[in-house]
Formats: sequence, C-alpha cells, structure tokens
Amino acid sequence: MTTAPPSKTYKAHFKVWRGDTGGGALEDFRVEVNEGEVVLDIIHRLQATQAPDLAVRWNCKAGKCGSCSAEVNGRPRLMCMTRMSVFSPEETITVTPLRAFPVVRDLVTDVGFNYQKAREVPAFVPPPDLGPGEYRMQQEDVNRSQEFRKCIECFLCQDTCHAVRDHEENKEAFAGPRFLMRVAELDMHPLDAAEESGLDRKRSAQEDHGLGYCNITKCCTEVCPEHIKITDNALIPLKERAADRKYDPLVWLGNKIRRRGQ
Repeated sequence: MTTAPPSKTYKAHFKVWRGDTGGGALEDFRVEVNEGEVVLDIIHRLQATQAPDLAVRWNCKAGKCGSCSAEVNGRPRLMCMTRMSVFSPEETITVTPLRAFPVVRDLVTDVGFNYQKAREVPAFVPPPDLGPGEYRMQQEDVNRSQEFRKCIECFLCQDTCHAVRDHEENKEAFAGPRFLMRVAELDMHPLDAAEESGLDRKRSAQEDHGLGYCNITKCCTEVCPEHIKITDNALIPLKERAADRKYDPLVWLGNKIRRRGQ
C-alpha cells in the first residue's frame, strides 16, 4: 500500500497595492501557497488571514466573468487564470489594480469608461425585409465575426492599450480595442443593415470611435484571456475597410456631386 506524496506548500512574498482615490502604497505579505492554486486563491487567503478589509472584485473564478482583472507583476491578467506555478517560490509577486482606470479601493477600479463606450456603439440594425425568426446566415459568413463573441469583457485589452493607458486625454475620442472590435463585428455581420439606414460603420469607426489612434502594436491581443486575435482579425481589417471607403474614387466623386448640389 502506497501513500500519496505530500503536497508542495511554501510561503510566497506578495506585494499588494492598498489604498483608495486619495492614494495608497504596496504592502508586503508572506502567505501560504499550495500546489495547484491561482493568484486569486492567495488573495482570498490574505483576506481570510491577514487583511480582512482587502477589496477585490471577483465572481465566477472560472475565467468567464472577467471580474478579477488586475495587474500581476505589471502584466494585465485575470487573477483566477494566473497559476502560481508560473512563478518561482523565491519570486516576489506584485498585484496592483488596472492602471488605466480610476481606483475605487485596493484592487477594485472604476471601469465605467468601458460601459460608456459600449453605449456609444450603434447596435445591430435588423434587415427591414426580414422578421423575427427569419434570419438565415451561412456559417462561412459568420466565422470571422463569431470569434469576437468570445469576449468576456474583462477589459484587459482596454487596460493595456497605451492609447488609453498612457493618455488620459484620448479617452473622450477613443473607444479602445474592445469596442472597435465590436464595430468590426457589426461591420462584418452579413445581415447588418446599417448602411441601408444611413449609418456608415467604417466612417463612424474613424470619426466617432478614434480608429486612427490605434497603431496596431498587438498588446491587446497578447493579454486577451480568450485568445481573440483582436488586432489581426478585427482592428487591421477595420482599418483596411475604413481606408478603402475613404479613398474609394467612386465614393469621393459621389461626395463631390452631393456637395455641389447643396
């Protein structure tokens, strides 16, 4: 009869940001780590044993709600999907709130900016000649945009985008990668009737949502926990469509004729 080997347990050195809108600082903790745990497990243990007033936002602990977004050693991550095994036992692990958004308290930030930008994106426009239950699409027509539906709105892409992160003044004019991806998804939708209703999504992406601020560094793609190729499959094609639309000679001629007739 054999016995199972003892689990690997050690004390990790954590530095966790504590504070609120008035300011704060990193606090040091030594906390137990057990085999198979994730960063969120350690934060919960800190709450239970050393810092009962530590504020952290979380919900599903399964990488599907996007609630536990934070920066771990400076990289935007979901704490519930960041395994402790990726760090060495001697490594100091720093956990800080998302830098691009205002701190509420400790690891909780105010991500209301993102919901404001979501409201600014015009919704899907149903085809006028089809009623509910009559929509029909070929799978090959929705394959590209279907990828974007995997988004869990963790806002890690918004946090890491330097146009948002490093330039507060850009926020009014720039929707960020998550919502430009939404515009791209709608523009690729085979049944979206936006253009027939007078809405040019490509022009709107450029003029209303700041597509030009994106310089395709792919940092948004790198941090996406759903592995959506935001840059390659959404932002670059949207830029190409917007450029084609803007510099299409027929569109240019049509605009000139319309202006002349006014």
